[in-house]
Amino acid sequence: MTSRTTVLRRRSGASWRVPALLSASLLAGAAVVSTQGVVPGQPGWPPRLAAPAPGEIEVLPVQGNVYMLVGAGANITVQAGDEGVLVVDTGVAQMSEAVLAAIRRLSTRPLRYIINTVEYDDHVGGNAAIADAGETIPFRAPDYAAGPQGALDVSKASVIAFLTVFHRLAGASGTPPRIPEEGWPDNTYSIPQKRLYFNGEPIVILHRPANNDGNSVVLFRKSDVVSAGDLLDLTGYPRIDLEAGGGIDRIVESLNGLIDVTVPAANAAGGTLVVPGHGRLADHAEVVYYRDMMTIIRDRVQDMIRRGLTLEQVKAARPTREYDARYGRDTGPWTTERFVEAVYRSLIRS
Repeated sequence: MTSRTTVLRRRSGASWRVPALLSASLLAGAAVVSTQGVVPGQPGWPPRLAAPAPGEIEVLPVQGNVYMLVGAGANITVQAGDEGVLVVDTGVAQMSEAVLAAIRRLSTRPLRYIINTVEYDDHVGGNAAIADAGETIPFRAPDYAAGPQGALDVSKASVIAFLTVFHRLAGASGTPPRIPEEGWPDNTYSIPQKRLYFNGEPIVILHRPANNDGNSVVLFRKSDVVSAGDLLDLTGYPRIDLEAGGGIDRIVESLNGLIDVTVPAANAAGGTLVVPGHGRLADHAEVVYYRDMMTIIRDRVQDMIRRGLTLEQVKAARPTREYDARYGRDTGPWTTERFVEAVYRSLIRS
């Protein structure tokens, strides 16, 4: 697969410098696109990304050692440093080669960890190919049985996910596996959070059930970046997988949790930056707006249910009406109508 990787330079005042990790030699062969001046708290913040052309990956330096890759399905977060590379989500399978090429332009260190925020194809499709390109650091004992954090195969990158994500990817409930076994999580957790220290940075993986019961949110504490996965989708209304434990109440609760770890800088802009599952880089104000929208829609539908309206009557009332121009969809796998129906059914169950 032939791809072109685009690295966007950011500016604050005169310029925003691409972190030193991006040496001139690594940038060789990567097209560089300059944006107009974008200053935190001023018009144009956060930086907007044009949709990449098919087969292209765009790379945005976020802050600290963290980068955002766009164009492989779901957004991919990359943390790179002396110990190696960690990625959050891997995109669709057919973009794996382009994703690996983009990562190698950021760092030639080994790829050590993959964290999956959810089990959807556009987040995990590249697991097998990208994990195979990495390796986990083994214990320094001659008789080690596993790598750090419990990885069983040190010849590939370790894949971390919440336990129910592993169950669904591996077909533990009797359904066919969703991805090849080489891409299954080999390092799962089932408690509120999992922590590791990598590249001189505390990384906290938070269980935040929302779209389903297995969502994870990844906090890079030193870089002050959060990778939110599909809990935050700035291109449309969030998918709600009722059969897998998703619900509108869970989305609102988890968005509140996301706000708790997202600290704004001047004028409620900048500060902690959030990589959404889809769409542009976000900050505290964007997350608050999205949370408020979800709360308003939920409360409207809940009120209609209390007044005895049927599902068809709720749809006709258009509880999402003032948000549809920005988030609504009439076609595709997840339409506005399907979202409203999922909100209604999740509230009926609660």
